[in-house]
Amino acid sequence: MAHPHPTALIADDEAPMRDQLRARLQEAWPELRIVAEAANGVEAVALAQEHEPDIAFLDIRMPGMGGIDAARQVYERCHIVFATAYDQYAVEAFEQGAIDYLLKPVTLARLDTTVARLRRQLEQKPQDIGAQLARLAQLGDQLLVQNGATAAKPVYLRWIQAQSGNSLRMVSTREVLFFQSDDKYTRVQTATAQHLIRKTLKELEEELDPDEFWRIHRSTLVRVDAIAEVRRDLRGRQMLRLRGYADELEVSRNHGALFQQM
Repeated sequence: MAHPHPTALIADDEAPMRDQLRARLQEAWPELRIVAEAANGVEAVALAQEHEPDIAFLDIRMPGMGGIDAARQVYERCHIVFATAYDQYAVEAFEQGAIDYLLKPVTLARLDTTVARLRRQLEQKPQDIGAQLARLAQLGDQLLVQNGATAAKPVYLRWIQAQSGNSLRMVSTREVLFFQSDDKYTRVQTATAQHLIRKTLKELEEELDPDEFWRIHRSTLVRVDAIAEVRRDLRGRQMLRLRGYADELEVSRNHGALFQQM
């Protein structure tokens, strides 16, 4: 049964939009408690971990980490509602109804519909919307900005959520030297630390920018600009040396074409 006083988090980089949504929610759902507000996705993920809200209202476009990447980190723990100023998202991404959305500026009539839906959803655990979130990210390169002239860049994964004891560590993909599959986990290696996550290498390859990360082995994705040197060892294998990491990584024969000049 749903909690009599459900809780929510609001994330939007524009304070007036946060204020407007908060005020509309107070009208449409007086018993809902807003326990935290965030100005970007990184804050939203951290606050969701801290407060464990039942619902997260996430603006799709925020600086740094946007709402889609934030949702990827928290959708298993709370129900997601996106706020967007872009009709394309509403038409193409939400037509199956797996994820709810609000068009900005939010109207009370539309919010009433969302609130009714959320009341029903709170009686159950959050849905597995991983596939829908991946499709949303892919829509990024098709979305036109408001003047209709320039296509937005695809939304790639920029932050990795790694559990460390009872705390949550947010690792920027810019810090990552390589990802390597390790039994049931994937190893995330930076210049200063190593983390284990449950996301598979295949999932990461689909979500990361292909210009930034290359697969060099069936078990390894490497950050391209971390590569310092490529050499052949005595057995003829291609080996990579990375900046900030002592050990070399092997390039499999299937991926040797990445370095054809050797």
